[in-house]
Amino acid sequence: MPSAPRLSDVVATELETRILEGSLKPGDRLPAERELAIELGVSRPSLRGALQSLVAKGLLVTRHGGGTFVTDSMQAAFTDPWQQMLKDHPDIHGDMLEFRHMLEGQAAQLAAERATDEDFERIRSCYEALEQAFQGQDMEKCIETDVAFHQAIAEASHNVLIGHLSSSLHKVMQGHVESNLAYLNERPDLWAQLREQHRTIWEAVRERRMEVAVRAAHQHLDFVQLTMRETMKNEERRSAATRRLGAAA
Repeated sequence: MPSAPRLSDVVATELETRILEGSLKPGDRLPAERELAIELGVSRPSLRGALQSLVAKGLLVTRHGGGTFVTDSMQAAFTDPWQQMLKDHPDIHGDMLEFRHMLEGQAAQLAAERATDEDFERIRSCYEALEQAFQGQDMEKCIETDVAFHQAIAEASHNVLIGHLSSSLHKVMQGHVESNLAYLNERPDLWAQLREQHRTIWEAVRERRMEVAVRAAHQHLDFVQLTMRETMKNEERRSAATRRLGAAA
């Protein structure tokens, strides 16, 4: 007869689950040991054993006098090499967008099917923050809220791989997202289309119209892909013009 699992192993599994589902995100600080032990209903020695095992796995890091934090080890293993690859091989940019098509289309479909009331509340909050940011001129806030909106939908799919891959992919493509949003912001008609696309995705997910949600996600990414090409061409033109100006001087 198999022996019962140790309490510290049970606690470690619970914390791992929170990391996988995104309840605990990279950079999050865990509550103080006493508070967390009470929350989980375990003794502090059992909690310490669980934390030590997760530190050994590289999922948590303890900072002397500063607490225990979730690391980005799973995300970094994906983002670090791919960020460099994308920089060194611009031709794979299309492959990244193709993969994003598959990922976000599936995320929208599953979110429309599986999202809970709590998920809807979070997506709604992210959408409203996005709308508010898009009405202003703070590009950093626009980028932050745009990523948060898409990530909320990914996590509402209740597929842990979609959630983690979505977060990692946005980090890989961060530079391209920033330049593309800056390009669109200078063109009011395109900016208005982008806002409308986000609204359409949110409404389709909220109303549980799965096919509409998938179609809206793909239409949004078709638009992103097209405008990113224009962004890259625009940047090439500016670089060429700058070089000519320097040569003339």
